[in-house]
Amino acid sequence: MTAFPGPALAFAPPVREHLATERPAARTRRGLAATPAAAVVPAPRAGGERTAGVQRSVDEARPAVDEGPAGHPQAAEPEVSAACAVAAELVRRAEEDRQATREAGTAPTPERRRRVAECRRDNAAALEAIVRRHGWPAADLVGPTASTAALMILLHAPDLDFRLRCRDLIEQATADGRTPAVHFAYIADHCAVDLGEPQFYGTRVNPVTLRPYPVRRPDTVDERREDVGLGPLEEQMRALRLGR
Repeated sequence: MTAFPGPALAFAPPVREHLATERPAARTRRGLAATPAAAVVPAPRAGGERTAGVQRSVDEARPAVDEGPAGHPQAAEPEVSAACAVAAELVRRAEEDRQATREAGTAPTPERRRRVAECRRDNAAALEAIVRRHGWPAADLVGPTASTAALMILLHAPDLDFRLRCRDLIEQATADGRTPAVHFAYIADHCAVDLGEPQFYGTRVNPVTLRPYPVRRPDTVDERREDVGLGPLEEQMRALRLGR
């Protein structure tokens, strides 16, 4: 379980130390946008894991259109339309995952579990095609709602190699200030646990014990969490145990 999702995880190249230890002031200077914890709201996923909910409307994902003389759109309009179509698809697919997961949690029949697996496999294939064509769908491209939806789809993707490739893309987008730092925290922890390595932010939680999988340098985890906009780990665990 994660405060975002997946099986037992771990991280290939460890999370870059400068991202793991920097304080908020330094992150601001480099343009890393920390997102409030409320921007990523946990929702149940199959197998006891949790994933981010899609919280805002697709309208927020619509990029601004550059205007020419007299307010007429410039030639970039087809690119804007493509970005809007990508955003709408990501939000729709994430919602389909949530719905299938909710149904499987209510009545975990083999058919419903199979539907969840098929949904996540199809969503991952669609996301891979989007990444191949447009790069990672960062918030500056598709908007915060669709970018969060893309992250949820990625965290449920069955192919670890694909997740690792996207993790590196998200790290770069975070460093460039194009997507929230908390997105990198979730995918970094997700990959770390899958690779059998300690996580950095404590976002992956064992669904049996309701405790985080092993965390690197646990004495400073809350500092790292604060840097990416997450609250203290024990508060998250308390809320999780209360079923919030």
